[in-house]
Amino acid sequence: MLFDQIPLAERLRPKNLNEFIGQEHLVGDRQVLRKMIESRKIISMIFWGPPGVGKTTLANILANAVDLPFFSLSAVSAGVKDVREIIDKARRSGKIVLFIDEIHRFNKAQQDSLLGAVEKGLIVLIGATTENPSFEVISALLSRCQVYILKELSKEDLQKLIARAITEDEVLSKRKITVKEDEALLRLSGGDARKLLNLLELIDESVSGKEIIITDALVINLAQKKTALYDKDGELHYDIISAFIKSMRGSDPNAAMYYLARMIEGGEDPKFIARRMLILASEDIGNANPNALLIATNCFHAVTMIGYPECSLILSQVVIYLASSPKSNSATVALGKAMNLVKEMGDLSIPLAIRNAPTKLMKELNYGKDYQYAHEYEGNFINMEFLPDTINGTKFFEPGNNARENEMRKYLKEKWGNKYEY
Repeated sequence: MLFDQIPLAERLRPKNLNEFIGQEHLVGDRQVLRKMIESRKIISMIFWGPPGVGKTTLANILANAVDLPFFSLSAVSAGVKDVREIIDKARRSGKIVLFIDEIHRFNKAQQDSLLGAVEKGLIVLIGATTENPSFEVISALLSRCQVYILKELSKEDLQKLIARAITEDEVLSKRKITVKEDEALLRLSGGDARKLLNLLELIDESVSGKEIIITDALVINLAQKKTALYDKDGELHYDIISAFIKSMRGSDPNAAMYYLARMIEGGEDPKFIARRMLILASEDIGNANPNALLIATNCFHAVTMIGYPECSLILSQVVIYLASSPKSNSATVALGKAMNLVKEMGDLSIPLAIRNAPTKLMKELNYGKDYQYAHEYEGNFINMEFLPDTINGTKFFEPGNNARENEMRKYLKEKWGNKYEY
């Protein structure tokens, strides 16, 4: 491949810490990773941080510093067989560094296959993940690795990267590039070095002539032409997820599908999408269709296990179901009323009859006295007071106007009469 056909992000990939930008808390003077490199001794570790902040690059730099063979796997496409083949190579040739990108996508069996080799020192494992390793990496493997948190690049880091790209890259440095405005570049990159360099490369490929003047308008225009613009860290990210939720709340499956497609095309984390759907199932559908919460919960578990691209179909199915379900926010409103009253009234005294009485003293103080066990009465119901005296009769829950909650209203009215005015 010709040099100018290699992506800019790859051409500028740092080969040592002197070229590396960002993560000063790890690679700065007397910091842990710099000490490892200086001592030429590295341990198994997991890099946890957002995309494009240097996880793969640091793994390469560490491996080069200790002169160990470097092997790389992507958890998206690799399996147990691939892991075992690399471990066999280590048994034959000696210790190696194995870098596994997106290690959170490995299932338990795949992660288990690493344990023996890591413990025996056959491989130095460097995993990279965008997800919390406490939840995504098995505890046995996690206990054998040190976790280092990488942060998104700061504005100053990104500006250094822009300057380096336009002055040091063999392709870009041949043109006269002036950065008149950088807000759009910084915002659309969202702390991701790879995104930033991809944008610079897009500008280089799209603007003719020897001179390029980078402005916010130019960057936004080119980005919109190139892709369906979706910035996972910027304003549009929140606009799209807002439109997505409001479309489902408004029972419009067609609009909801459009915004789902925008997020999938933009590479949004499917678990983020599923989490928001899970919230909507309770907040906006609630008891109008209790199955919505069950289905949304199963959706979250399914996309966690499967990932892209297959989980797109699961998301699509559940989006349609939620958008087409009857809506009620009665549970949300009830909680809001109760929370406001708690803040206003403070900790009111709980009626003695419904207090717990695990000790003799508490029983002597009448804790639990006169409590009436509902299942001992007709219809498993007893009309007794459960609220503190000060707020006796306060109604928080108002059933919504839908088939299921109308049945709830009928039941509550039958049991409580006019106490709560159902």
